[in-house]
Amino acid sequence: MHANTRLTKRYTVVDNHLAQHRELTLIAIGLAVHIQSLPAGARIGIKCLTARFPESEARIASALRELEAAGYLERTRERLPSGRIVTHTVSYNQPPALRRAEPVRVRPPKPKPEPAPAKPPPPPLPQPLSPDPDRHRVAADLLAGLRCHDPRLLLAEHDVRRLAPGVAAWLERGAAPDSVRRALTANLPEAPRHPAALLAHRLTALLPPPLPPTPTVVRPHPFQTCDRCERAFRAPEPGCCRDCDPDVAGQESLSTSPHTSGGSTPKPILSTPHRSGKKSATRPAPRLGPRTSCSSSASVGST
Repeated sequence: MHANTRLTKRYTVVDNHLAQHRELTLIAIGLAVHIQSLPAGARIGIKCLTARFPESEARIASALRELEAAGYLERTRERLPSGRIVTHTVSYNQPPALRRAEPVRVRPPKPKPEPAPAKPPPPPLPQPLSPDPDRHRVAADLLAGLRCHDPRLLLAEHDVRRLAPGVAAWLERGAAPDSVRRALTANLPEAPRHPAALLAHRLTALLPPPLPPTPTVVRPHPFQTCDRCERAFRAPEPGCCRDCDPDVAGQESLSTSPHTSGGSTPKPILSTPHRSGKKSATRPAPRLGPRTSCSSSASVGST
């Protein structure tokens, strides 16, 4: 039974291969655990260990030789520049033979976190199709006056200049200034952190469509009264109707004249004056009967 306490500081991890080694003595196992708990660069000579523990130099030297034979220690002699010879000791928590037997586990490199996708840039503000200084001035005044309707919409001067073309585009599409103001100030959050960005989003997302083109209605000319025959007719200005207009009548007479190729010009009817000096009525030309009647009468006379 073990009553273990979770250690978070001042502890040493010892391999069970060392703690439960069957060939090492208890002094060698305890000495190896002590050496592994020391920081790097600590002195672990025989005299230093004898001063630390009650065991004799012979027993400590024998334990160091056991650990060196098992592969937990590696001692080399080095000559210092001063000519002094010192022993350099390397402690292993696992012997080299055990390290060669176990495959070295190479941790795969952690995949680099993918960079977060960049946010798409906000859509550009709507722009008016035709510049109009008066409309632009009304748009700037509308934006600057929003703080009078809602103190949360206090805009900087450069924000007013940046957002004015978007408001001018609304006005160009037939939106009234009051309608634009209501669309920008309705249902605001309690504490908007960026009022200019909020207004830019609304100007872009709530942009109304342009008004449909007004159909052109062709109205007929008003009624006029002919100056000659007093007949009603449609014309843009007062005057004569087509029947009484001399220009139109002359064109109609030319279009109905019989002067065509192959036609004959009608002879005028002459009137003979009366002896009393008065003009006599025109005598009509004698009318001849049908040819069939003449031939029939001639045939009867011969019989």
